[in-house]
Amino acid sequence: MIRQMLATCAAGLALALPAGAEEVGKVGVDWVGNDIVIEAIADPKVAGVTCHIAYFDRSVLDRLAQGNWFEDPSNASIACRQTGPITIGDIDRSARGEDVFQERRSIILKSLRVKRIFDAENQTLIYLAHARELTEGSAKMSISTVPLYRPGD
Repeated sequence: MIRQMLATCAAGLALALPAGAEEVGKVGVDWVGNDIVIEAIADPKVAGVTCHIAYFDRSVLDRLAQGNWFEDPSNASIACRQTGPITIGDIDRSARGEDVFQERRSIILKSLRVKRIFDAENQTLIYLAHARELTEGSAKMSISTVPLYRPGD
Protein backbone atom coordinates (compact mmCIF):
# COMPACT_ATOMS: atom_id res chain seq x y z
CA MET A 1 0.00 0.00 0.00
CA ILE A 2 2.76 2.46 0.95
CA ARG A 3 4.78 1.54 -2.16
CA GLN A 4 1.74 2.20 -4.34
CA MET A 5 1.19 5.60 -2.69
CA LEU A 6 4.86 6.53 -3.15
CA ALA A 7 4.74 5.47 -6.80
CA THR A 8 1.60 7.55 -7.37
CA CYS A 9 3.20 10.60 -5.69
CA ALA A 10 6.38 10.18 -7.74
CA ALA A 11 4.38 9.93 -10.97
CA GLY A 12 2.42 13.07 -10.08
CA LEU A 13 5.62 14.96 -9.28
CA ALA A 14 7.18 13.88 -12.56
CA LEU A 15 4.19 15.26 -14.45
CA ALA A 16 4.55 18.62 -12.69
CA LEU A 17 8.19 19.13 -13.71
CA PRO A 18 9.44 20.20 -17.15
CA ALA A 19 10.51 17.30 -19.34
CA GLY A 20 14.05 16.07 -19.69
CA ALA A 21 15.74 15.64 -23.04
CA GLU A 22 17.46 12.57 -24.41
CA GLU A 23 20.22 13.07 -26.97
CA VAL A 24 19.36 10.97 -30.04
CA GLY A 25 21.83 12.36 -32.57
CA LYS A 26 24.90 14.52 -33.04
CA VAL A 27 26.28 15.80 -36.36
CA GLY A 28 29.76 17.30 -36.63
CA VAL A 29 29.69 20.43 -38.78
CA ASP A 30 33.35 21.51 -38.94
CA TRP A 31 36.92 20.61 -38.02
CA VAL A 32 36.96 22.59 -34.74
CA GLY A 33 34.34 20.36 -33.12
CA ASN A 34 31.13 22.36 -33.47
CA ASP A 35 28.12 20.06 -33.55
CA ILE A 36 24.41 20.05 -34.19
CA VAL A 37 22.75 18.15 -31.35
CA ILE A 38 19.34 16.49 -31.73
CA GLU A 39 17.35 15.73 -28.58
CA ALA A 40 14.02 13.96 -28.05
CA ILE A 41 11.62 15.40 -25.49
CA ALA A 42 8.47 13.55 -24.47
CA ASP A 43 5.77 15.95 -23.30
CA PRO A 44 5.30 15.07 -19.61
CA LYS A 45 1.62 16.11 -19.55
CA VAL A 46 0.55 14.90 -23.00
CA ALA A 47 1.19 11.20 -23.47
CA GLY A 48 1.81 10.23 -27.08
CA VAL A 49 3.62 13.42 -28.18
CA THR A 50 7.38 13.64 -28.68
CA CYS A 51 9.30 16.71 -29.82
CA HIS A 52 12.73 16.67 -31.43
CA ILE A 53 14.92 19.74 -31.03
CA ALA A 54 18.07 20.48 -33.03
CA TYR A 55 20.51 23.14 -31.84
CA PHE A 56 24.10 24.25 -32.39
CA ASP A 57 26.65 23.24 -29.75
CA ARG A 58 29.88 25.27 -29.84
CA SER A 59 33.21 23.60 -29.20
CA VAL A 60 35.91 24.79 -26.83
CA LEU A 61 38.19 25.55 -29.82
CA ASP A 62 35.54 27.76 -31.43
CA ARG A 63 34.95 29.58 -28.14
CA LEU A 64 38.66 30.28 -27.75
CA ALA A 65 39.11 31.35 -31.39
CA GLN A 66 36.10 33.72 -31.32
CA GLY A 67 36.91 35.17 -27.91
CA ASN A 68 33.31 34.94 -26.70
CA TRP A 69 33.55 32.04 -24.28
CA PHE A 70 30.08 32.33 -22.76
CA GLU A 71 27.91 32.77 -25.86
CA ASP A 72 25.90 30.10 -27.63
CA PRO A 73 23.71 30.77 -30.68
CA SER A 74 19.99 31.07 -29.98
CA ASN A 75 19.05 29.06 -33.07
CA ALA A 76 16.92 25.98 -32.48
CA SER A 77 14.57 23.96 -34.63
CA ILE A 78 11.68 21.86 -33.35
CA ALA A 79 9.42 19.17 -34.80
CA CYS A 80 6.70 17.51 -32.72
CA ARG A 81 4.70 14.45 -33.71
CA GLN A 82 2.20 12.00 -32.35
CA THR A 83 4.19 8.93 -31.29
CA GLY A 84 1.36 7.01 -29.61
CA PRO A 85 -2.22 7.44 -28.46
CA ILE A 86 -2.60 11.04 -27.26
CA THR A 87 -3.84 11.52 -23.72
CA ILE A 88 -3.93 15.10 -22.47
CA GLY A 89 -3.31 15.51 -18.76
CA ASP A 90 -3.77 18.61 -16.62
CA ILE A 91 -2.27 21.21 -18.97
CA ASP A 92 -2.37 25.01 -18.88
CA ARG A 93 -5.02 25.97 -21.43
CA SER A 94 -4.36 29.73 -21.30
CA ALA A 95 -2.94 31.70 -24.24
CA ARG A 96 0.39 31.91 -22.32
CA GLY A 97 0.75 28.14 -22.32
CA GLU A 98 3.38 26.45 -20.18
CA ASP A 99 7.00 25.35 -20.29
CA VAL A 100 7.54 21.75 -21.35
CA PHE A 101 11.34 21.90 -21.36
CA GLN A 102 14.16 24.30 -20.58
CA GLU A 103 17.92 23.99 -20.76
CA ARG A 104 20.68 26.49 -20.03
CA ARG A 105 22.54 27.69 -23.13
CA SER A 106 25.02 29.98 -21.36
CA ILE A 107 26.35 30.28 -17.86
CA ILE A 108 24.12 33.14 -16.71
CA LEU A 109 21.91 34.80 -19.31
CA LYS A 110 20.33 32.40 -21.78
CA SER A 111 18.15 29.30 -21.80
CA LEU A 112 16.49 27.27 -24.54
CA ARG A 113 12.81 26.71 -23.84
CA VAL A 114 9.96 24.73 -25.31
CA LYS A 115 6.50 26.04 -24.52
CA ARG A 116 3.19 24.26 -25.19
CA ILE A 117 0.06 26.23 -26.10
CA PHE A 118 -3.34 24.58 -26.54
CA ASP A 119 -5.39 25.96 -29.46
CA ALA A 120 -8.86 24.75 -28.41
CA GLU A 121 -10.69 26.20 -31.41
CA ASN A 122 -8.51 24.29 -33.88
CA GLN A 123 -7.92 21.27 -31.61
CA THR A 124 -4.15 21.62 -31.97
CA LEU A 125 -1.19 21.57 -29.61
CA ILE A 126 1.42 24.20 -30.50
CA TYR A 127 5.03 23.80 -29.43
CA LEU A 128 7.32 26.85 -29.56
CA ALA A 129 11.10 26.62 -29.18
CA HIS A 130 12.81 29.91 -28.31
CA ALA A 131 15.73 31.32 -26.41
CA ARG A 132 15.18 33.35 -23.30
CA GLU A 133 17.80 36.02 -22.81
CA LEU A 134 17.73 38.41 -19.88
CA THR A 135 19.51 41.21 -21.72
CA GLU A 136 18.13 41.46 -25.26
CA GLY A 137 15.54 38.76 -25.76
CA SER A 138 15.64 36.74 -28.94
CA ALA A 139 13.59 36.85 -32.10
CA LYS A 140 14.85 33.44 -33.18
CA MET A 141 12.17 30.81 -32.73
CA SER A 142 10.76 27.65 -34.24
CA ILE A 143 7.21 26.29 -34.06
CA SER A 144 5.61 22.88 -34.52
CA THR A 145 2.00 21.75 -34.20
CA VAL A 146 0.29 18.46 -33.37
CA PRO A 147 -3.32 18.21 -34.53
CA LEU A 148 -5.71 16.46 -32.17
CA TYR A 149 -8.19 15.78 -34.96
CA ARG A 150 -8.69 12.11 -35.80
CA PRO A 151 -10.46 11.04 -39.00
CA GLY A 152 -13.94 9.78 -38.16
CA ASP A 153 -14.35 12.09 -35.13
